[in-house]
Amino acid sequence: MLTKTSSGTRILIIAKEQVPSILKDFREFCRVDLQHKDNTAHRRVGHIRRLLEWLNSEAITREVIRKYLSNFRSKSPHTYCNVLCSLRIFFNDYLGRKDLIETFRFPRLNETPIIAPTKEEIQKLFYAFNLKYKAILLMYATTGLRESELLNLKKSDINLNNRTVVPKKHSRTKSTWVTFFNKEAEKVLKQYLCSSEDNDERLFPVKRRCVIKMFHKIGDPMGVHITPQRLRDWFCVEMGELGVPDRYIDAFCGRVPKSILARHYTDYSPERLKRIYDKANLRVLS
Repeated sequence: MLTKTSSGTRILIIAKEQVPSILKDFREFCRVDLQHKDNTAHRRVGHIRRLLEWLNSEAITREVIRKYLSNFRSKSPHTYCNVLCSLRIFFNDYLGRKDLIETFRFPRLNETPIIAPTKEEIQKLFYAFNLKYKAILLMYATTGLRESELLNLKKSDINLNNRTVVPKKHSRTKSTWVTFFNKEAEKVLKQYLCSSEDNDERLFPVKRRCVIKMFHKIGDPMGVHITPQRLRDWFCVEMGELGVPDRYIDAFCGRVPKSILARHYTDYSPERLKRIYDKANLRVLS
């Protein structure tokens, strides 16, 4: 993979036949060495695969990487950051070629105010969905869970008797604690579970891309542009308007560091959080 010029300069060339084995090894590097979750490792590998396909066995230099990254200048700053982050991990951490990537900087991300969907928009989408997607929508809207967290839930992660969700998920960058769903979601979820003939241990055995596709397929013709992330945004905004303090909204959404939970367990105990959640009386359909 590495060659040398007559002057001793190292030139990096990755031949086409080397790409599959390198991507496979890079995936394991992300999963094991960096402790990335599978979906994060998959995303990193995808960025590098596209880079190597674009290179087509061309020698990799800083100038070539600059040319590649220029293709993303017109994209969202978040997209540019994601691509550059994967490239930095690949060249700097995995290949040990800091010299190829060290000059590239991340763009400044300008935070934009959250514009959450209205309750009327959510209701419109809800009544257009089938039973499974009704349950998915209400669980996103009333738990504050991240997109992947809900789809990775097992049936054993929820307690229908007290409407509690304990995801049991921690990663290097994200954590979860405990959250809840309201009585509207409980009713629809029970109907879904009773009607489902799927023996999968997952609560919703459906792929992320299928969920996104369904939200767009049903919502876009009605002019309702809602995604799981926007439902998480709605949860945060609505709970705030219902008087729930930010620190507890953060706890429901998994934004409280484990160190804080450990030091202040009484303040964030499941019992206390349940009382706060129920007192808010979050409603989606009325």
